[in-house]
Amino acid sequence: MRDNIRKKSLFKTFPRTFWVANLMELFERGAYYGMNSVLAVYLVKVLNFEEQAVGILQGFVYALTYILPIIGGALAERYGYRRMLLIAFSLLSMGYFATGNFTSYGMIFVFLLVMATGSGLFKPIISGTIARTTTKETSGFGFGVYYWSINLGAFLAPLFVSWVKGFDWRYVFFSSSAWCFLMLFPTIFLYKDPEKPGSTKPIRKVLTEALLVLRDSRFMLLIAIYSCFWILYFQNFGTVLWYLRDFIHRKPVDEFMAKLGIPFTFDAEHVTVINAGTIILLVVLISRIVKNIKPLPVMASGILIGSGGFLILALTQNPWYFILGIAVFSIGEMTAHPKYYSYIGLVAPKDKVAVYMGYAFLYGVIGSLVGSNVGAVLYERILKPVRPSSEIVTLGIPLSDQIVSQIRLFWLIFAFLGVFCILGMLFYNKYFSEDTPQTNRRAWRIMLGIYIILLIVGCYFLIYSLFLAPQIQWKTFVQSLIMVFLGGGGVLISIKGNLSSFEEQ
Repeated sequence: MRDNIRKKSLFKTFPRTFWVANLMELFERGAYYGMNSVLAVYLVKVLNFEEQAVGILQGFVYALTYILPIIGGALAERYGYRRMLLIAFSLLSMGYFATGNFTSYGMIFVFLLVMATGSGLFKPIISGTIARTTTKETSGFGFGVYYWSINLGAFLAPLFVSWVKGFDWRYVFFSSSAWCFLMLFPTIFLYKDPEKPGSTKPIRKVLTEALLVLRDSRFMLLIAIYSCFWILYFQNFGTVLWYLRDFIHRKPVDEFMAKLGIPFTFDAEHVTVINAGTIILLVVLISRIVKNIKPLPVMASGILIGSGGFLILALTQNPWYFILGIAVFSIGEMTAHPKYYSYIGLVAPKDKVAVYMGYAFLYGVIGSLVGSNVGAVLYERILKPVRPSSEIVTLGIPLSDQIVSQIRLFWLIFAFLGVFCILGMLFYNKYFSEDTPQTNRRAWRIMLGIYIILLIVGCYFLIYSLFLAPQIQWKTFVQSLIMVFLGGGGVLISIKGNLSSFEEQ
């Protein structure tokens, strides 16, 4: 009885803006995950784009949603949360709506970038609102509500998409646009800017801090290692969806649901439903189990569990095991990721913990760019050549040994990447976790080597795509530019920022 009274009183402590912000989060994430639950299949199946081209598009779009919050937070602090929300929802509405109205690769790319800009501006506003409308005593519960809003949107929206795409695929984009457009009304009439802190960061300081973090080779090495796990995560928006479409006999799931009296067609959008639903059901239990355990063992266990999900995909084409594989990966994700931020707090320079926490999300930039592109390239080269006819998949005819072998190879690559991530985390924790001149120098050498390799490989493929290939390879050209930019930029930042500091030591 007392617990119920406490919960009721706790709910009452939150101001109206807190609940309005969570409503916005629910609808915006619903729009985002609803579209992305089927985007890869739509672009390949309906518009006939090649998987590699879709990988490039998704890599850019997802990376932008992780990069822009850096500037978006500073803009919100300077011009006001409410004003920036109006801009964000306007961009989101326009981006989704226009994407559904075009069929050319270039225009879809442009308007998905418009959508990603709105999403990137939106993210720091809502998390900032939650932080400003809660206290030290209520922040844990407040961010719990925020996390549930994200996953509830990711769970419900794909179910709606499953129905609406049956009328017209464009309605998927139009519905996402409508949900974001509707959020303009609570922004105008209900949302109030939370109280600002005594001092805010100008954009110049934000960019200076970003450069400081990027120059820290020890921190960037951790980001690079942990990004391997997020390469696995981003397969859920590309290769996993194509694999379900091309290789999985889904009729047993549909028949089981029909016996329960539920009209159901198992399709790509339900991958996101499985992921979000698993998190909604188990996140509280998992959090309680691991809350008193040190971050590294929990992270390693979570990554191992997540890799096990891909191992399940490698071993069988049974639709129920496919669902199990996605659920197992989701358990690994919710186990590892929260502890990642705790680990950042342990390894960051003690006087800059808050700054480094603000850039811990860079794993998503690398994970999305590499994950979407590499996944698409591997799918085109390993699975697409052995893709069976739709009749074979629909009838559930057993696949040939050659096809099964290629499937196993494909998913084992990602499973072993997860194991590599675990080994990398253990190696990092032993040799680089302490902030000393020696660890910083070692990390600098490794990261400089990685950047140089990226630069050399990027230059080779740039020359190949323009001059050595029979005709200009535009997809390879774009990918090579990404590698040249990351490698060359990393080399410049590393040399400029670290050589002088080592000389001083």
